[in-house]
Parts: sequence; C-alpha cells; structure tokens
Amino acid sequence: MKRILKRILKPIFSTAIFVLAANGAALAGSTTDGAGALSLAALVGKHSPSVKPAGKAALAKLADGHAKIAFPKGKTIDVAVDAVSCRSSNVDITQHACELTFGEKKVQVAGRLAHEIFATLLEAGVPPDGAAGTIYAAVSALDCTVDPEEIAQKAGGGAQCKYEPPK
Repeated sequence: MKRILKRILKPIFSTAIFVLAANGAALAGSTTDGAGALSLAALVGKHSPSVKPAGKAALAKLADGHAKIAFPKGKTIDVAVDAVSCRSSNVDITQHACELTFGEKKVQVAGRLAHEIFATLLEAGVPPDGAAGTIYAAVSALDCTVDPEEIAQKAGGGAQCKYEPPK
C-alpha cells in the first residue's frame, strides 16, 4: 500500500512543484534594457506629468536616433507609470488603443502611437494575452531610467525599465 501511494503521489507532487515554480516566475517582475527600454521610456514618457519638458524633448531626440544631445551632466531621465494597458484587434486590424495611468491621471492613446507602445511592450518581453478578437499587453509599476551620457557612448547601455505584471 505504501509503495502504491508513493508511486501515485510522487508525480502529483512533482507536477505541483513545477506549476508553482512556473507561476511564481510569471508573477515576478521583469526588466528590459537597450533600445526597447529607450523606446518604451520615450513613448510613455511624453505623456507623463512628472517628466519635465526638457526630459521629454531629450527622450524624443534620443528615440529619433540622436545619441549625443545637450542634457545636464550626471542627470538621468526617470519615467514612472502606474499601469500601461494596450489592446489590438486581430479582427479590425486598424484598431489599437492604450491606457496609461499616472496616479489619478489616465491618458488614452489610439492609432499609430498606441500600436508603437503595444509593439514596444512585446519587444520588452511582456507576454501578450488574447480573448475574443483582441490581443492585450499590459504592465504595472513601469519604472524606466534613461542616462543620456551613457547612451552617448554608443556601447548599448543607458536605458533600463523595470515592470510588474498587471494588477
């Protein structure tokens, strides 16, 4: 009897441990760096109430391919977003929309810019989710740091984003 129980329960426990470990990894936060992080910071940063106009202008220039820009030495550009939620239709392929949440402020983005944010989330490793003709990509607690001095060195560094799964 003991052998039978051991033979039955061992695979069940092994499977349970695997499932719990996989779910724990999916629930953990993630990071991305390089071009994807720079693009993500620039795309959502242009709507952030906490990024000053000089920071928004610098992000736009960096994202447009200008590695050497005028920016105060030793300063970084920080972009924080409480939540980013994008959806794209795979039925009406012209439909793209994102909602950016900055505290109490919510910004609705549609069209090409929404598609850019959506595609950049996917590039950053955010797993898509789909239902009934719509594909979703979402994160919470997005926190990006862009260092224009490091980007100017053209060595692949200078932009990093951290994010959590959607809540």
